[in-house]
Amino acid sequence: MGDAEGFRECRLYPETDLRTQVTFMSDHLSGLPPLLIHFVITVALSFLIGLEYHSYRRSGHRDLGFGTTRTFTLLGVFGFVLYALAPRGHYLLLGLLVVGVLLVMFYRRRLREQEASLLGLLLALLVFLVGPITQVLPLWFLAVYVVILILMLGEQSGIRRLSEAFRSEEALTFSKFLVMAGLVLPLLPDRQIAPMVTVTYEQVWMAVVVVSGISYLSYLAQTYFFPNRGPLLTGVLGGLYSSTAATVVLARRVREAGGALVSPALILATAMMYLRLWLLILLLGHRGMALALALPFGVFLLASLALAWFLYRRCARDSEPVGPQRVRHPLELSTAILFALLFVVFAGLTQYIVARFGDQGLGLLAFLTGLSDIDPFILSLLAGHFALDHDVLVSAVLIASGSNDLLKALYAWGLARDPAVRNAVLWLLLLFAFSIAWALS
Repeated sequence: MGDAEGFRECRLYPETDLRTQVTFMSDHLSGLPPLLIHFVITVALSFLIGLEYHSYRRSGHRDLGFGTTRTFTLLGVFGFVLYALAPRGHYLLLGLLVVGVLLVMFYRRRLREQEASLLGLLLALLVFLVGPITQVLPLWFLAVYVVILILMLGEQSGIRRLSEAFRSEEALTFSKFLVMAGLVLPLLPDRQIAPMVTVTYEQVWMAVVVVSGISYLSYLAQTYFFPNRGPLLTGVLGGLYSSTAATVVLARRVREAGGALVSPALILATAMMYLRLWLLILLLGHRGMALALALPFGVFLLASLALAWFLYRRCARDSEPVGPQRVRHPLELSTAILFALLFVVFAGLTQYIVARFGDQGLGLLAFLTGLSDIDPFILSLLAGHFALDHDVLVSAVLIASGSNDLLKALYAWGLARDPAVRNAVLWLLLLFAFSIAWALS
């Protein structure tokens, strides 16, 4: 019973610090003293960081002038012992001051020789803190801490390429996202906006943050990780942002330069729409609706992926490489505000239509909104408090997604006017018909 209770307690409190976790392991597994286990972990991690630093110095970089594997291992041991002697941190602060002064003196000497670099010195201070972190903070933090240090050394070429490709406006864009998610969202009240708008301020902005976050991640993937993407990757990543926008881009590409892979790319963009909508519904807390849509959306998604794979295998030999293309940034404050306004408008319009015309009116509204941006309508439909049956809401989502497939079929054929998109257009029309049939069944 004692062992079982100890195991159960460990599972119930995952946030316990490393000292508690190591104590449990030492008491129930090996019988080793916790301090010894902490010490071994500190030595091993400090030695590992030292090895990576030594590898970094050997990989063609100029002489940084400081530290070897033994130096970093001893620094880790030094920090561990100082904290173990005085857990309140007095010795640790004194040792940190002494090490800092020595590093500053070393840096000034190297500066006179015009060979100064702060990398080794900063890394030495961070390794000095491995020991105290091992004894005080949770295991997950120690793991993340060491992994970041190793990645900063081992991925220098990738970091350099990212720095060279980093655009000047990206920091400002990321700041905008932090403002939207971390500043504006906590300040908004969880209060209904108006009598005819049954969603709250917090629900509206939460939807904006989630949609913007998915769009932003898709944009970063297209811009920095897959700059020389082909049509298929454009369909996948563009569909995670907006399948309608991706359809327009791909259809225009056919008209301007041709491309055998555009048809499967168009199908992939629509497949990603179903995945994006399902994830949005799930992330915003509507698990019942996500469960009800899992079957139809899953069927449409898997069938689209299978058809895209078949067309890719048939057309890959005729494809031509596509060069890099500038991606329009999706995360603009004006776009976020427009989305929020559309969310509120559709929430009020849906409330009016449901109260005035009932289920039939909601179906017609779902079809009409599918011919534009369907995300605000679907999210406002789910966030509102309507006296509607669960199946009616599922049908409205299916109708809206189906009519959006019809819109994309018209866009693809009208903009491309090329036999290369015929298969995609036919499939989009079939998805439209299947969605309506499923919704009315």
